[in-house]
Amino acid sequence: MREKGSLDAMGKLQHSMKRAFDIIGALIGLALCSPLFLVISILITYQSNGPIFFRQIRIGYKGRPFAIFKFRTMSSIVEEEGPQLVAKCDSSNSTRLEQFLRGHHLDELPQLWNVLRGDMSFVGPRPERKYFIDKILRHTDRYQLIYEMKPGLTSEATLYNGYTDTMEKMLKRMEMDIHYLEHRTLWLDFTIIVKTVVNILTGKKF
Repeated sequence: MREKGSLDAMGKLQHSMKRAFDIIGALIGLALCSPLFLVISILITYQSNGPIFFRQIRIGYKGRPFAIFKFRTMSSIVEEEGPQLVAKCDSSNSTRLEQFLRGHHLDELPQLWNVLRGDMSFVGPRPERKYFIDKILRHTDRYQLIYEMKPGLTSEATLYNGYTDTMEKMLKRMEMDIHYLEHRTLWLDFTIIVKTVVNILTGKKF
């Protein structure tokens, strides 16, 4: 049963089951991917062009900031002139290894740690930076509804709206995330995870 005044379709039982799945899934994922973590870490270290991990502050559940972790795939000079919606990972600022990691979403693997910590869930809205949230709030106050959910590794908006490189796409992603909030179930989460895995394995860009 949903809380009074909330648009969240999930009740307390489903929330508990979702969190249990996140913990178990993250533990299994970290264990299975540990050899891959080691290989990627060694390869990035061998490049000698920067740290292994990229850390950035994002806004999460109930509007609380948290540090998101990724494998570094770009030069630190990419945002010298200010934050970018989507920083391009190409030959001008990334090595072939870094472009490969970004193109196959392998740079996202460290976020399993964020899921285990409880900062994120497997399925939920992609976490955004305060800089861009403030820009969205100038257009609409509906973004506040996103704070009812933990951010996720993947979502319907990630699958169907792709990278948000314009304000129009950001607003569309927000509405898709709110729609997910109003209709989400454990089964819907399962289907989103399966579609995400299939897209990654088949090399589909999203």
